[in-house]
Amino acid sequence: MNPTIKDVAKHANVSIATVSRIVNGLPGYSEETKKKVQQSIEALGYQPNAIARGLINKRTQTIGVLFPEVSGMLSSEVLEGVENAAHDGGFSVIVCNTTSSGKRTVKYLRLLQEKRVDGIIFASEDVKEEYYKIFEEMQVPVVLVSTASTHYNLPFVRVNDYEGAFKATEYLIQRGHTQIGMIGGSHHDPIAGVPRMQGFQEALQKHGLPFSENHVTTNEGYRFQNGKESLPLLLKKLPNMTALFAASDEMAIGAMSAAHQLGIKVPEELSIIGYDNLKIAEMCYPALTTVSQPLKDMGQTAGEILVNLIKGEQKEAESRYMPFTIIERQSVSALNDK
Repeated sequence: MNPTIKDVAKHANVSIATVSRIVNGLPGYSEETKKKVQQSIEALGYQPNAIARGLINKRTQTIGVLFPEVSGMLSSEVLEGVENAAHDGGFSVIVCNTTSSGKRTVKYLRLLQEKRVDGIIFASEDVKEEYYKIFEEMQVPVVLVSTASTHYNLPFVRVNDYEGAFKATEYLIQRGHTQIGMIGGSHHDPIAGVPRMQGFQEALQKHGLPFSENHVTTNEGYRFQNGKESLPLLLKKLPNMTALFAASDEMAIGAMSAAHQLGIKVPEELSIIGYDNLKIAEMCYPALTTVSQPLKDMGQTAGEILVNLIKGEQKEAESRYMPFTIIERQSVSALNDK
């Protein structure tokens, strides 16, 4: 027989009302009493009824998370952090895979509205007007992660992509490279595509190096195949290229694969730096030098902000730029050492 709230109260030697307040996060008890009740809950294996709890605090204890690609390596690391924060706050997570499709995103937002989720984490896509209208209808807090809104005042947790790209390019320049190309995202992507290309361009110009459209190939995605297909095109435009900045690790590893097929040695003949520091970056050969985004920490921070907003512990949330670092491995060589 499952233990009841009455059993917990008896075991902890407190009133049923006290147990109820602690389970539902309401005030009116000491830390010592809270600890004693939590120990009794654990000892008895008591599971609070989620529906009954929701009737008291008017919450479903669930949050919705929308990713354009749940199976992607970047998404999985961010999601791990979100789930950690949600679990610590007593929330469950509903994950939605939007595949960057506007219609599917709207469908999932309507589903989350029906499920009466308490808040939303929205990742890696620009917030369209139709999405924002649904956010307003739902009247729940929304936190963006690995993205930002170009039109709406929504809190975000992300890395400064312009600065990350600038530092990655400068890293190559400091190692003696002057003929540097970039495999980039899309000119229609204001979140990551445009800032990373701007950072690349301005780093070259700051150091007096030439820049033209021949220095960049653009893509609609950031996947392995985009990088693999882009390298031969970039080499045709920039045949003397000695170093490459790729706007994602998957692109960088795709470029490394293409270089191998073309008989180009990495890093002896072509140095490559990526962006993200996915787990696969240290598994490839040579191991990839890259700009490290703290993806799990970004997810956890976004989750913690959302939980605090839902519980009323914060009235407003400030956006946060997370720190990035360059992780040095074996895919970049220094021309000035040769």
